[in-house]
Amino acid sequence: MMNIVCLDMEGVLVPEIWIAFSEESGIPELRRTTRDEPDYDKLMQYRLGILKEHGLGLREIQATIAKIDPIPGAKAFLDELRTLTQVLILSDTFEQFAKPLMRKLDWPTIFCNTLEVADSGEIIGYHMRCQKSKLTTVKALQSIGYETIAAGDSYNDLAMIQAGKAGFLFKSTDKIKADFPEIPAFEDFGDLLNAIKAVL
Repeated sequence: MMNIVCLDMEGVLVPEIWIAFSEESGIPELRRTTRDEPDYDKLMQYRLGILKEHGLGLREIQATIAKIDPIPGAKAFLDELRTLTQVLILSDTFEQFAKPLMRKLDWPTIFCNTLEVADSGEIIGYHMRCQKSKLTTVKALQSIGYETIAAGDSYNDLAMIQAGKAGFLFKSTDKIKADFPEIPAFEDFGDLLNAIKAVL
């Protein structure tokens, strides 16, 4: 069997975009992420409502993203991992957010979603690539002969972590680690790389 490693993006390779934007815009309500709210649709509706209320749109978020750098060590980790096996980033973020970050990581492959943006720059909606995008993608990869190994930090990563040959929590919350003690949890890229190497 061929292996493929599926990684979450935010919180694993790059800082959480919405938290960075919350700090930049001074709107604490935008700090909520999938670590806090397991229902992604509910979370996005909440975010879009706040953006509308404050008259903020894609331009302002992209200006914040331009200042975000990958988590220290992420690029070296990804570079080495990509010499060992195929790597796919599975994220619930949006193409319009991810592109500048993928540039800083030397263009790894990412599967994510897309925003619906009005000419004014207002984000008026979003299109999810598919239902339960991470689990659906992992199952599709398995159906074409891949064994999946996954790592992520949030509630929306658990299904893909549990569905594969091996799965790891990385830089997750104390609550998620306590609720899922059977999933090995790491804080350091070197430790995660060694754990992945051990199952390749």
